[in-house]
Amino acid sequence: MESTVNNQEMEKQRVNSTKWYANWKFITASIIFIIALFITAGSYYQITHFNSQIKINGIKVGGMTADQALKKLKTTVLKNVIYVGDQPIFDGKDTKMVFSDKDLPDLKKLLKSQWTFFPSSKAKDYSLMPNNQDQYRNQTLKKQVEEKLLAMNKRLKAPQDAMVHLKQGKIIVTNSIPGEQFDVTSLLKDYEKHKYISEIRLNPVYKQPIKEDSEYVKNQQKQFEEFLAETINYKVQDKVHTLKASELIKNASISKDLQIKIEDAGDIEKRITKINNAQSTLNKDFKFKTHSGSVISVKGRGYGWAINVNKEIPRIIKAFENRKKSISASNIYGYGWNGEGYGYGTTANNGIGHTYAEVSLAQQRIWIYKNGKLVVTTNVVTGNNSTGHNTSPGVWYILYKQTPSVLTGRENGKIIYQVPVKYWAPFTNDGQGFHDASWRGNWGSNAYLTNGSHGCVNTPPSIMRSVYDNLSPYDPVVVY
Repeated sequence: MESTVNNQEMEKQRVNSTKWYANWKFITASIIFIIALFITAGSYYQITHFNSQIKINGIKVGGMTADQALKKLKTTVLKNVIYVGDQPIFDGKDTKMVFSDKDLPDLKKLLKSQWTFFPSSKAKDYSLMPNNQDQYRNQTLKKQVEEKLLAMNKRLKAPQDAMVHLKQGKIIVTNSIPGEQFDVTSLLKDYEKHKYISEIRLNPVYKQPIKEDSEYVKNQQKQFEEFLAETINYKVQDKVHTLKASELIKNASISKDLQIKIEDAGDIEKRITKINNAQSTLNKDFKFKTHSGSVISVKGRGYGWAINVNKEIPRIIKAFENRKKSISASNIYGYGWNGEGYGYGTTANNGIGHTYAEVSLAQQRIWIYKNGKLVVTTNVVTGNNSTGHNTSPGVWYILYKQTPSVLTGRENGKIIYQVPVKYWAPFTNDGQGFHDASWRGNWGSNAYLTNGSHGCVNTPPSIMRSVYDNLSPYDPVVVY
């Protein structure tokens, strides 16, 4: 009997245990299902919504779907305020962001990239540019910012580069000085990279001067060193003068493209003046060997040349600046009708050469030489000594030749005679020259004392053609 009771009790316990286990399994399954449902719902929410502390272009989109975030971005107003550092420099017009439905895929990518399995409160601000171009931000506002920065720079102190100068013959480097002006190019590059937000804050970047220890300044110093070693061979007639930069150039500057500019030509002027004084013949006495072999001095009058120093200086400066090795004098002047100087190309026979006309007032005779050989000589009658119409002594030159011609004499502006001649070769600007004189009867050696010409050299008609044919324009005429 006791065994039967025990068996019944055990069976009862087994049934109860089975029921409890079945209930536990159901409860457990229910709990798991509920958890799974919660996780699934949470995961779906996480996948379709931004985390709580997410911003896009500074705009809060936490808890929003991509569609909701796009809608908010579309309606957000940009204030377009520009700062450089903490300083506001420009307040542009308010505009709306130009986001459109074309930007939804990019927002969904951003949503996916920020996803976390569990909700995250980590703050993060994403930058997103719309597919549509914002013409105001990209062009108009950028141009306005550039103009504003340039206008501000005009009122700000500019930096000063280190500079190399030649001062009193020494190469001097002046130190650089910082300035306050903005580096507009760098700031605009920063602007282009800036996020699509209301406030654009540009990092202050300032124009920097060229430093005294820079490679650029070293190159300038090297250019000056090479420049001071330059020489120019300056040719005047058959002589070559060496012009040294180190001796003649005391003050100069150099440009950014390393071109040296001479600022003081005083020593160059002194040197060219010295050369001119030594070689020019204008207004100087010529040493002249007469037909008899005696050497005399005759004042240069119409014949002679000189260097126009004032016009020559810029040529020499330019030659130094352009690193030329040689130049020849070119600005020659004298008493020609157009200011030209005669005799520059002649160095032989003390500048007169070997082709010339010789007139002796004392002997009343002329000698004409061609290439050093006597070709014509004849007695003549020169200007009237008693009336003060003497033929003018000096070194002149044949102005021109004319055949036939009419000679006109004037006194106090009035014409006192007009005489036809076959041959006329003047050598002074006031009308003295060689011509035939068919009216003259007295050809004696003393005729000029009281019965001379009006200043011309009267030549016997029988030989005047030979005289005329052997004279050429610009030939020297030596009257003594």
